[in-house]
This record gives sequence, structure tokens and C-alpha cells, in this order.
Amino acid sequence: MTTMDDRGSPHFSGLDITLDHTLPQLIAHVADRYGETPFIVGEDGGITSFAGFRDRVARLGRALIAQGVEHGDRVAIWAPNSPEWIVAASAIEGIGAIMVPINTRFKGGEAGYVLGKTRACLLFTVGAFLGNDYAAMLRDANGGAGENGRPVAGLPALRRIVRLDGPGLAAFETELADEATLAARIAAVRPDTIADILFTSGTTGQPKGAMHNHGQAMWMPALWNRSNDLRAGDRMVIINPFFHSFGYRSGWVSALIAGITVYPLATFDAEAVLTLIEREKISVLMGPPTLFLSLMEHPRFGDFDLSSLRVGHTGAANVPIEVIRAGREIFGFDIFLTSFGQTESTALVTVNYPDASFETIARTVGMPLPGVELKIVDAEGRAVPQGESGELLVRGPNVMQGYFEDPEQTAATIDADGWLHTGDVGCIGEDGTLRILDRLKDVVIVGGFNAYPAEVETILRQHPAIADICIIGWPDERMGEVCAACAILKPGAALTLAELTGWCRDRMANYKVPRHLFLVDDFPRTPLGKVQKFLLRERVKDRAAG
Repeated sequence: MTTMDDRGSPHFSGLDITLDHTLPQLIAHVADRYGETPFIVGEDGGITSFAGFRDRVARLGRALIAQGVEHGDRVAIWAPNSPEWIVAASAIEGIGAIMVPINTRFKGGEAGYVLGKTRACLLFTVGAFLGNDYAAMLRDANGGAGENGRPVAGLPALRRIVRLDGPGLAAFETELADEATLAARIAAVRPDTIADILFTSGTTGQPKGAMHNHGQAMWMPALWNRSNDLRAGDRMVIINPFFHSFGYRSGWVSALIAGITVYPLATFDAEAVLTLIEREKISVLMGPPTLFLSLMEHPRFGDFDLSSLRVGHTGAANVPIEVIRAGREIFGFDIFLTSFGQTESTALVTVNYPDASFETIARTVGMPLPGVELKIVDAEGRAVPQGESGELLVRGPNVMQGYFEDPEQTAATIDADGWLHTGDVGCIGEDGTLRILDRLKDVVIVGGFNAYPAEVETILRQHPAIADICIIGWPDERMGEVCAACAILKPGAALTLAELTGWCRDRMANYKVPRHLFLVDDFPRTPLGKVQKFLLRERVKDRAAG
């Protein structure tokens, strides 16, 4: 049972999760409360209990201290979902260092930017994933191996690369700080200590690191658990990647708070997921709409026993009503909800609740979190009447602490009154529910992943055949939308989609790679030279239709 305090924070019996808590406090509590109950079940069948998790985190924390990782140092993780990922993240944050997750689809240059920007002193990774050798990719794109034992020449702050798979972690843990030193470091972690930096991007094309402290990083998942009625004893398969808030905050952190057993998966395979649900009696399944569509499209979908499913959750600016209906009628979830958030809002702004109507869940992203304010403004920043559309502004405990070492972008995103300017177009109904109508920032959401046009354009301008480039979103039946490249070629140059695709796949994450190519002579522009993407989209749409 949960109750609410005067700040709107949920109280779970045995631990009151408020803005005054930290991750190491939570780990200690759940170890005592749930003991040998399984917390993580690996793909190899290995089990880590809640008490065992506390011990694994403590050991790795002592190893990090022995390697000279200080309070406030940045430590990155570039690896797929695994029990070791959860242990590493918790150990980093537990000693007051700052965890920096890196997208597993990034190439060496993209990961190098994140590592260089944060001056990360250590990187946890794996030997290979989906055919990629991350350490080799990093060296190839950043000047090769460094001198004096430094792993990468172009990343002078990076002292060591440690593998999470194989014997790498055990080898790293051979030298340990004493337990008293660990206890002192844990005690120094406060609710306002920065816990993580999650990179996002926007119209500038350069990724920005959104910082969140321990207090808000504990508070948000606790509210998530309340809205989704997540309970001790639930079993959650986590397909959403840990480098993303959906797999991290709304995944294993929320499970840790609630006493849920998690089954992290490194890759998605529909049959493997359906088999796991049946065999392990999975009760919680969350992901983008494409996840549920892919499962339903499996030829033997109807052969699997999915009766254990209790809670489902999906998220996107506009979730197809068919997916919401399928959650109730085909998957058989007791609860199937939607929500809205972004990295800068600790991943959550509004939620639907179990008692919401089908229409509300299908057409809106729900109500703001307790203590969170919403405001819709016009282009001049003036509040608009209820029901009218404009830019969504958010204020409350979920708003990030700012962008890492980027005061100008922070000031441009969070105004002097504390309002986060989301760049999303929305409207608030009479019942207080929020609808997201469009995106001001032109983000292309590809199967749940954010592809930022300015960032992709920056890379594409390096192509020898391209004089100028503009990325737009293009409707796609499976992914919702994909990137389409509108290119102006250099005189005498030629370019095909196949050639562009091959070039891009070596330089950017796959979801960013344009799936369509339109060759144009010029771009429609404003008097100040900005590309008018809505006019460009209409031009190429007419060509595609013809």
C-alpha cells in the first residue's frame, strides 16, 4: 500500500522515497528487506539476490576507489543490458561519482564526444556486441592508443577501459579499498549529489549532458511505481536499453525500489521474449509501440501463455490507439498505460493512472506528477487559454540540474523562473490531461530512439558528394517515423540511397541513418536563411506521391 506525503511523494512501507534519499540508502534498505529474494536474473540463468546485489555493488565500489575514482568524477558505461551494467552503475553512483551511459548504437566518434565532453576517467564496456568492438572503434576514431598506458590518444582524461564481460570485472576487483573508506564515501553522498549525466541533443546538433541528482533520481521512479501499480513480487523483463531512461529509471531503478525481480535482455528477439514471459511468469512488460507490434506479428504469438502479464506501459508522442487496445484485449494486461517525459525532466512529466478511461490513455499522456506544474505558452512566451496549443513548459522537482558545463544552453532551456522549455507543442484539457501535438525541435523518433536532425546533418555534411543537407521525419509503418535526407549535391556529383546508407552506417548509430534520399536543387528558406522544413516536406512528399 502507498500513501502520499505533503510533497506528493509516495510512501512505500518500510521506506519513504522522497527527494531526500540516495541510491546507496535504497540499496541498503532493499538488501535488508528482501534479502535472498532474486533481484536480477541474467540471460545465462545466474541469479543475484537483493542482498547479493548490495555485496556486489560494495565490492566494485571499493575497486573504483582503489583505482583513484573520486567524488564527482565521471565514469562511463558503453555496454548492452546485463546484470553487470546495473552493478557498475550502482557502484559508480554509490561512491559519489557520476555515471555516464553511452548509447550502444553509437560509433567511435559519437562515443568519443561524450567521453571527451565529460572527461570520463574510466569506461566500462564489453569485448564485442552485435559485431562491434567498442574499444577498437573508440581508438580508431580518436587517434589510436595513447602514451604511458592511456587507452585512447584523443581522450587524455580516460585512464582505463574495463570489460564487464568475461574475466574483466574480476580482474579489476583484485585491488580493493578498505570497508571504512567505502563507508565514508557512501556517507558523503547526499540527495543533491549529481548521480548521472544523460546525453541528449537539440537544434544545435551538439549532444548535451543533462545532470540529475540522487534525490530526484529516486523520487521519479517511486512515482512511476505508484502510477503503474508496480509491486514487490512482480517480474519485469527489461528490453529497453539501460542507456535510455525507459530502461534505466523506469526499468531497473523502479524495480529496485519496489522489490521486483528483473530479467535484462541485451537484444530483442520476439520468440525469446515470448518464451521468457511464459516460462518465468513475467508480469511487467514496458517499451515503445514497436515492441508490442513486433511481438504480435510473431507467427506463433497465439501459442504462448501470456496470462501472467499484469502491467504494460508504452510511450511515444502519439501512440496508435490499436496498440492501446491490443494491450488490453490481446496481451491481456490488467493495466496498460502511457506517459510523457524527456531526459531533461528526469524522464517523466505526466502519467496516466490505472483508473483512467481507455479514451484518456489512448488520446493523452495523462496528468502531471505531484508537485509538477505545466504551462502552455505562445511564441512570445505568454500563457495561452486552456485547450489552446503552444510550447509546453514544465516546472518542478523533476527538472534537471542543468547541462554539464554548459551554462548558456542551460539558461536557454530553463528560464529564470525555473520553467523548463521542452520544445514540444501540447495542450491541456479541461480535465488537466496533457496532449502532445508536435515537436518544435524537429526530433525524429525512430522506434523509440530520438534522432536529432542537426546532429545527423553535421555528420552528413562531411560526405564528399553533399553540398548541403536537411533531415526531416518521414512516416514509416513499423518505426513510426524515420530520417529522410534532402540533399543538394556538389556540381557533377552523384549519390544513391544505397551509397549514402553504406557511408552512414560507418559513422552513426543505425537508427539515425536516413531511410530515404531526396535530391533537390535548393531549400525553401526564411529571410534569415533558416530552412522551412514544412515546405520542404511538402515538396518531396509530392514527388514521392508522383
